[in-house]
Amino acid sequence: MLTELGHFTLILALAVALLQAVVPMVGAARGWSGWMVFAAPAAMTQFLLIAFSFAVLVRAFVTSDFSLALVQANSHSAKPLLYRITGVWGNHEGSMLLWVLILALFGAAVAWFGGELPERLRARTLSVQAMIGVAFLGFILFTSNPFLRLAEPPLNGRDLNPLLQDPGLALHPPFLYLGYVGLSVSFSFAIAALIEGRVDAAWARWVRPWALAAWMFLTLGIALGSWWAYYELGWGGFWFWDPVENASLMPWLLAAALLHSAIVVEKRESLKAWTILLAILAFAFSLLGTFIVRSGVLTSVHAFASDPARGVAILVILIVAVGGALLLFGLRGAALEARGVFGLVSREGALVLNNILLAVAAFVVFVGTMWPMVAEMLMGRVLSVGPPFFNAAFTPFMLVLALVLPLGAVIAWKRGDLRRSARAMIPAAVLALALGALAFAIASGQSALGPVGVALGVWLMAGAAADLWMRTGRGALRGRIARLARLPRGDWGRAIGHAGLGVTVIGIAAILGWQVEDIRTLRPGEGFDLAGYHVTLDDVVQIEGPNYLSDTATLTVRRAGQVVAVMHPEKRFYPVAQMPTTEAAISTGIWRDLYLVLGDPQADGSWAVRSYLKPFAVWIWAGSLLMALGAVASLSDRRLRAAAGAARREAMVPAE
Repeated sequence: MLTELGHFTLILALAVALLQAVVPMVGAARGWSGWMVFAAPAAMTQFLLIAFSFAVLVRAFVTSDFSLALVQANSHSAKPLLYRITGVWGNHEGSMLLWVLILALFGAAVAWFGGELPERLRARTLSVQAMIGVAFLGFILFTSNPFLRLAEPPLNGRDLNPLLQDPGLALHPPFLYLGYVGLSVSFSFAIAALIEGRVDAAWARWVRPWALAAWMFLTLGIALGSWWAYYELGWGGFWFWDPVENASLMPWLLAAALLHSAIVVEKRESLKAWTILLAILAFAFSLLGTFIVRSGVLTSVHAFASDPARGVAILVILIVAVGGALLLFGLRGAALEARGVFGLVSREGALVLNNILLAVAAFVVFVGTMWPMVAEMLMGRVLSVGPPFFNAAFTPFMLVLALVLPLGAVIAWKRGDLRRSARAMIPAAVLALALGALAFAIASGQSALGPVGVALGVWLMAGAAADLWMRTGRGALRGRIARLARLPRGDWGRAIGHAGLGVTVIGIAAILGWQVEDIRTLRPGEGFDLAGYHVTLDDVVQIEGPNYLSDTATLTVRRAGQVVAVMHPEKRFYPVAQMPTTEAAISTGIWRDLYLVLGDPQADGSWAVRSYLKPFAVWIWAGSLLMALGAVASLSDRRLRAAAGAARREAMVPAE
């Protein structure tokens, strides 16, 4: 009975979304205040209905209700509780329900926190948000119903994919969806602004917190996915340019460009049309990611489904939403007149360059991701676009971005002095070059990628510190330190975010430039040397887990005769799913990771062992966390949260 009620509330949510899509939009067009006010309670009601439906599905998984087809296909009674819960979104139907839940959550948040928005703008924004909800609620109910019953329930289920039975996967999809779906708010604001035919500084200030929150969640989601791939898949990498990985990277790049572009709109009321276009494209690429994951057009370890019919339905939603938005942009974009004027050498000019680099980088990733599908459709050729292409085509744009980012952050608005700004950054440049030279000396004879990456990373970090210090003005050291503590949180957030990017750049460059790899077979008692460490295979024993069997090795790592780690890599086998997995053992430190993987047993009684020494590996995810913390600091800045004052609210209301 509860299951049927969850299904029914999902149908009610669709009905409420339909009303929310129509009533406020008509009210805004006619100036009917009562109809416009309807948007907020409708958004909150829609969220509560979907939340109840989602809670019912969670309960079904927790209690192992195998009368539900979805639970039977993706769970098992022997599975630990955590993985029974994460099984809710470890499949197509459940993940789509989570998708619309987060969509409704953001709509309710706009209704709740948008009290200072102009009445027409809020009504139209919530109406557009509801239109997206109508499309995906209809998609779920007609093609992906999570509440289908089985006529004859089995005694047990078929279990969840063992690769997804991991704590990292408990957090990765929700954070990623918060980022993907969070961009829908910027999209809705953009469409509402196009309908009104007006974008100004107040609009940019209202949009920025939502874009920043979505970018923050995307950052965390991508980092969690990369971390999971690093330790769970056993191949030792953190990024493989997989189509689904790329599908999350593209909106992240465009959201970063949107954030910086909105600053120009807020400060100078320039780049209005470009900012609107970025808001549309960022969400368009989020929808593209949904299509890639669920259509089966591209092969990926992360794919949820390979149903062409569902893929066509999502493609139709993508074409209608993005095509309609671009058509509206073409009709109304010319009316978004830019008012501000600025010189080529200025903060605005640096932000424009930033936007160009990020947008072109996203386009490069898009071409590389979609080209195999296009080539197969048009030329009948099966092609593969892998890391060599992306590394060669994508990396140069990121190198230039890392070079200009610190300098662009300190150039004056409107008309800057490049020489003066460059002089202020000399200490940061000297530090970056010195550490880069030191890294080159240490790695003499190896790839230059490591030293260059270290120099760029230090340049970003030192540049962020210099940016903060320059904002303290002049005077005695004690006074400047006191002013440093009183700087707005938005300034601190920007500096922390840029420094976090520098930390990540160092981690990536160090692994790519200086990683040491070894693969060999060992019998118990044998050992080998790895970059100054001695690794010994002590034993391999079989262990029975909650729902798997494991061959677990014990490897002792010594340095200069002293034990530094005892590590236990595993080869697991899940009987229900009939699937093996590899569980790497990782000894993490600030400066390096020791990464050991147990391979297959050999005929002579030995075991294959793959080992890596990965310098600065943890810096990749530490930098991502710093970037997210920078976003949190900026979001906590009262200037950003307060949006705009009453005078600006009046200015946003156009003559009807």
